[in-house]
Amino acid sequence: MTFGKSIELFLINGTTDGIVTAELSNWNGKAIKLPRTELLTCNRDDICGTGIYFLFCQEEDGTDSVYIGEAENVRDRLAKHIRDYKSGKEKYYWNTVIIFVGRDLNKTLICYLENRLAEIAKECGRYAILTKKTRKNTVIKESQIASMEEFIENIKILINAMGCRILVAVPKPTSDTICLFCKSSNADGKGFISAGGFTVIKGTRTSDYCVPSFEIRSRSYYELRKKLEADGTIANQIFTRDYEFSAPSAASAVILGRSSNGRIDWKTQDGTKLKEL
Repeated sequence: MTFGKSIELFLINGTTDGIVTAELSNWNGKAIKLPRTELLTCNRDDICGTGIYFLFCQEEDGTDSVYIGEAENVRDRLAKHIRDYKSGKEKYYWNTVIIFVGRDLNKTLICYLENRLAEIAKECGRYAILTKKTRKNTVIKESQIASMEEFIENIKILINAMGCRILVAVPKPTSDTICLFCKSSNADGKGFISAGGFTVIKGTRTSDYCVPSFEIRSRSYYELRKKLEADGTIANQIFTRDYEFSAPSAASAVILGRSSNGRIDWKTQDGTKLKEL
């Protein structure tokens, strides 16, 4: 059984673009969302503690990426990231960080958290993960594992509430799910409406080519297909994992290799169009 959660969001500067803190009732952890532009002038004590942080970036091709790290003094570590970027030691440019601190965290526990959160983010597949090395074999007590797994569940709640779906798993169909199909002479798609848009199911076959007008008329979907092929989500025309698109039309366009109206091209097994459901 799940229970309701009470989240307190506080806009430090009165706007969502500035520093934002988030706390759950009856939890000693805390989240702080901070723009890069405010880091060096921010003297808050809570960002100087031991914690985990997520650096949100965007690649040149538009791909969302994130670096997940840990530090005993998060502010000092973030300042080093900025210095390393300026000196050329780091290639990625982050614009927003979300920090999680807790009263009982220490070096060993944050190493455990960093590794687990990186693993979960990779499994979710929503962001490219920039973290290269984590301590996979951190030894902690059984009771500490239980406590940190609960900490992770609270991180999932708060980071999602702050607008970042990095730790949200791709939805799975249930016994009540209405499956929809999108087909052409050489494409065979299967998926379903989900909370974040539309989820295409693993095993879906895409067209073996894109029509010439696709890149011009639906450039963002064309580039999305190329990205999915580059990162292995689509290999040899087959979806290698479930993938959630922002909308039905995005899913059908990528599958068919052309501009598409998902409300028409997605149909039930008996031919009922999505727009008629």
